Amino acid sequence: MQRQIILRQIERPALNRKDEDLYWFCDSLGVDNGRDVNHIATKVILSLLENLPENRGIAVEQIASDIIVSSPRVNHHIRNLIDTGLVYRHKQKIYIRGSSLRSMVQEIRKDTLRILDDLEMAAAEIDEAHGIRNR
Repeated sequence: MQRQIILRQIERPALNRKDEDLYWFCDSLGVDNGRDVNHIATKVILSLLENLPENRGIAVEQIASDIIVSSPRVNHHIRNLIDTGLVYRHKQKIYIRGSSLRSMVQEIRKDTLRILDDLEMAAAEIDEAHGIRNR
């Protein structure tokens, strides 16, 4: 499985506003990746968060209704969010990975460390094959 998460260091909004913070959070993770000018992917995350206290997962149709966008368009963005590992689909419902944004970030951290550990090991082998000593 291939996942792509984009991390951007963006200055956090000065005022503590719930929606602004979420847009900053999603921008920092590259959720809208430049082409999503209407921020549909971020709105999907927002819909999941707003429904979290009652339901851990919600149907695509509910998300589409919440954000007033067609189900096929929502499905497109959900597929992208699944590819990044931020959300997952189970039995026709969509869930935030880890059940909260904080636990989502913790899961991403674990994924990132595993990838970097793998790269470091491969780099050492490549260095050794080229006669390069670690300094």
